[in-house]
Amino acid sequence: MKRFFLTLFLGFLLLASPVSIRAKSIDDQLRDIQHQLDMLAKALAPLESEYNQLQTKIQASQRHITNIRVMMHQLDQHLLDKEADLAVKKIILAQKARRYYINLQKFSPLDIFLNSHSSQEIVFQFGWYHAVLAQNRQAIQNVSQELTRLNQQKLQLAHEKNQLAQLQKKFQQRAHFLAGEISKAHQYRAMLTQKQEELIRQKTEMFTTSVGETPPVQDACAGAPGSSNFCSPGFRPAFAAFSFGAPHRKGMSQYGAYGRAKKGQDYQQILRAYYGNIHLETINSPTTIATAIGSLPFENNYLLGIAEMPSDWGNKGGYAALKAQAVAARTYALAYTGWRRNSPTIKKSICTSENCQVYSRSKASNPPDVWRRAVRETRGQILVSNQTQEIISSWYASTAGGAIYSYHESVAGHITPHLWDTTCNNQSCWPQEAYENIAGSPWFYKGWYKNRSGKSCGRSQPWLNQDEMADILNAIIVYQHDRGAISHLSQVDSCWGSIPDTWSQSRLRQEADKYGGHITNINSVSVRYSSGGYTQEITFQTNRGSLTFSGDDFKQIFNLRAPGAIHLTSRLFNIIRY
Repeated sequence: MKRFFLTLFLGFLLLASPVSIRAKSIDDQLRDIQHQLDMLAKALAPLESEYNQLQTKIQASQRHITNIRVMMHQLDQHLLDKEADLAVKKIILAQKARRYYINLQKFSPLDIFLNSHSSQEIVFQFGWYHAVLAQNRQAIQNVSQELTRLNQQKLQLAHEKNQLAQLQKKFQQRAHFLAGEISKAHQYRAMLTQKQEELIRQKTEMFTTSVGETPPVQDACAGAPGSSNFCSPGFRPAFAAFSFGAPHRKGMSQYGAYGRAKKGQDYQQILRAYYGNIHLETINSPTTIATAIGSLPFENNYLLGIAEMPSDWGNKGGYAALKAQAVAARTYALAYTGWRRNSPTIKKSICTSENCQVYSRSKASNPPDVWRRAVRETRGQILVSNQTQEIISSWYASTAGGAIYSYHESVAGHITPHLWDTTCNNQSCWPQEAYENIAGSPWFYKGWYKNRSGKSCGRSQPWLNQDEMADILNAIIVYQHDRGAISHLSQVDSCWGSIPDTWSQSRLRQEADKYGGHITNINSVSVRYSSGGYTQEITFQTNRGSLTFSGDDFKQIFNLRAPGAIHLTSRLFNIIRY
């Protein structure tokens, strides 16, 4: 019955869910998914319990079978010993019986009577033979009986072993079936969880990973106190989270390259800084490249249309950055399409969106002179790993917050460096002397309160009042003690639609009281940064005393619980009390 129920349940969900998800609003989708997850959890619970019990029984039966095997082995040894003993006793008995018979033939009753002087000795001798033979016969009988008992015991153990083996087989068959059903259920739950994450990402979607052709402008009111785009929240105390860069922070930082160019570095220095142990090699570029919009001339069209860095940077001290971008874009395109040094042909197409790298038809047809010159002067130049002597996959993004993560790229197996992208080449002069800060990246240090489409849920700045910030801390306290509570810790406002089973602020305070009390007042906050380029700890002085949270826990819960579109884009961030 359980098998039929779960199979029918999963079949219904798998057939019905995709249609309903496409047809319903985000809020309805979230409610449906949560409902399905709850139903799935209820269906899984008894099966997982039975599966665990079966595993225990299988282990117990296996131990019993092992013990029986040991006992049977010992019994076999005992039987061999007894059979050998019996054989010896039979031989001795036969020899004694033969001697008795021979002696018996030497004398007759008449001889005994006529030789009366020796009759007493003869009678004693025959009596002794009778006693010895009787004793040997009894010993043989005892051994035979023990052999019979041992053989019966062996048969009983063999029977028990067979029964256990059959029972274990049934357990294993049932456990195998349950494992398959549970696996299907977990796969479906993973699909639902992924869909839920995709829906939530729609609320906190981030900007493009690259700068683009047109330089961005600073968001009003997204700056920290003292900056040109700071706006007073209008209440005190106020709290805000400011991200350093985003999103993947690997490979070349475009604003960092711009800052390095403004400081006098040439394009080769810039590329080596970000990609490490590489050299530039000039190749005969392929004539064309396959793209999602058709085959395009490679050097004379495709690369001219790459719209990943503002061309006007070339006229503002950033020409070396444009050349570095041209080499990185050429290298990325060839590596992506399967071009290799020992197999220099295009093997697959590349998309023309930011999912690969952006190509603009209009820019290709009329490229700015400074960009045309950067492509022409680096014609055929690609990045080759000194470690593997193969072309690398040259990642890049707009802003990394002054700290670049190392990555192990998949084409050549090349490892890029981890670095503090600063004028002092370490953390000591960060963040002031970060090259991105020098270049004026609007994403270097920013409080995010809008999503990509500009939706802000009515908020005009990233600041939270004390009740809102205390609520986030209460959520982290609960999460630290009960990871399973995360499904209840989403934001409570209605901008994106309510998520089922989300705890209100009052309910969350009650939950936090289970773990030492809830937060009401926050007096100060301090942040500690790791040399690895991420926020390691945040310490709050509260009505409960000093509380320290890991940076990753804080970021995860902050992005779930913070109201509106307020969120962190990077693992490297700061918290301010104003």
